[in-house]
Parts: sequence; structure tokens; C-alpha cells
Amino acid sequence: MKPEAERWLELANEDIEMAEYALSRSIFRQTCFHAQQAVEKALKGLLDARLGTHPKSHSLEQMLLYDAGIRTELRKWRTLCRNLDRFYIPTRYADALPGLLPAGEPTKADAQNALKDAKAIVTEIREKIGGKK
Repeated sequence: MKPEAERWLELANEDIEMAEYALSRSIFRQTCFHAQQAVEKALKGLLDARLGTHPKSHSLEQMLLYDAGIRTELRKWRTLCRNLDRFYIPTRYADALPGLLPAGEPTKADAQNALKDAKAIVTEIREKIGGKK
């Protein structure tokens, strides 16, 4: 595996661990943020492994659409990536636009689902590029 891709996966694993810790402490905003970040980093690793580059974007959905092969391979994750993308801005900034999240703040269910989805996507990406857990 290319060193850049392996580094992205290491960072994705750290974000999964942070999301798990935040969930254990009922810090749902950070659980959702780190879940989104884990998938972002794993996708960048996959793109680097396959193409040697990745878009300078934080949008998971845009990264899925960046390459036709990856778009086809990971099509089943598109809805989950779109859901995770909605956590990127409002979980980071107190002055984020109202209404970005329907309930205003991520709920426990949002956090649990975000972490579950992130783990599934990161695991599949790791398997596709042969990364270590």
C-alpha cells in the first residue's frame, strides 16, 4: 500500500476512536464530527491508493463522485455519506446556519448511526486497499 494511503487510514482509525470516546461520554456533536472525518480520511486514502491524488474537498459525496470506478464500487454508501456530510459544518461552528440539522443538535441516535456507518465504510475501504486495522 502507498504510504500516503496508509497514513490516511491511520488517521481515519484515530477519528473512529475519538468518535467512540465521544459517544461513551455523550458528546454527540463530536461523535458525529469524528465519524464524518473518519470517512473523509478513508476516502482520501482510497483515492490516493488508486489514483495517487484526491480532491481538496471535505464533502464525502464529492469524493465518491471523483472517480468513476470508486463511484461504482462504493455506490451503496452514497446515502450514508450524504447523511454524514450534514455533520461537517454544524458540529464545528457555533454560528453555523440554523436548520442545517433538523433538530438543531445531533441526538444520541444521530451519533450512534453516524459511528456505525463510519465504521462500516472505513472497514470496507481498509479491506479494499489492504490497510491495517
